[in-house]
Amino acid sequence: MANVTKQDLIGEISKNTGLTQADVKVAVEEFLSVISDTLVSRKSIEIRGFGTFLTKVRKPRPARNPKTGEVVPLLQRTVPLFKFSSELKAKIDTDAPAKPAKPESGKSKGDAEIY
Repeated sequence: MANVTKQDLIGEISKNTGLTQADVKVAVEEFLSVISDTLVSRKSIEIRGFGTFLTKVRKPRPARNPKTGEVVPLLQRTVPLFKFSSELKAKIDTDAPAKPAKPESGKSKGDAEIY
């Protein structure tokens, strides 16, 4: 399955809304710009039913260069994160195979029911 590009999104939104691709491109680019500017200012963005864009400060820690084995210090840094909403997780997980039911307490998997 191929990745979806910004141009793919613009084309799909244009097709679904009837707006021109030029108008949709302006809206998508402005949306992404607002998200970027908000994250740069260390604020979070919550979109109900979709998820939350936020930043997190990572503590400094030692790391290791896998090629040489040399210890390299990683400085404190701020990284962008995206947390999916529970609604989006549920939509994504609808295609996943069902998990087997847990056995009831007090019974093992091999115990047979007696009626």
